[in-house]
Amino acid sequence: MSDREAEFRTFVAARMESLRGLAYLTCGDWQAAEDAVMAALSKLYVKWSSIDNQDTYARTAVVRAAIDETRRPWWRRERAHSHAMPDREQPDGTSAVDERLRMREALSHLPAKQRAVLVLRFLEGLNVQETAAALKCPEGTVKVYTARGLGTLRQMFGTELEARHEAAV
Repeated sequence: MSDREAEFRTFVAARMESLRGLAYLTCGDWQAAEDAVMAALSKLYVKWSSIDNQDTYARTAVVRAAIDETRRPWWRRERAHSHAMPDREQPDGTSAVDERLRMREALSHLPAKQRAVLVLRFLEGLNVQETAAALKCPEGTVKVYTARGLGTLRQMFGTELEARHEAAV
């Protein structure tokens, strides 16, 4: 095994779980997330020696691949029929798990680019400039998507809190 291959394998072993999580939060489906990570890693392997910052490249490639996965025609067909057979989620009973489920559900209602911006900004901890570089878009677009995405989430959670309050009264 060459040094290049060993270095790549070490990188993948260290970053695989976080890349899968990033892809999942971006597209909302574990199988699509797996496909996105594999597509991104195959592109990264080919360019491994010529890339200065492999971590940034990998994160950007995963987000782009995850967004692409949501644009495929089979995805739209699957999503269009998902309302006919709703998933019955059983709450875990812990507030942390319930909160993650609520956040995941809320994120799934956002457009893919807004979701990607929020995931990169608030879960991956990137600033506006790093997020813009990762998505190859202007910083202003990142700011607008951040504001719109957060506004939508606030509205969703505000409506949910009002409904809980009315049910309790």
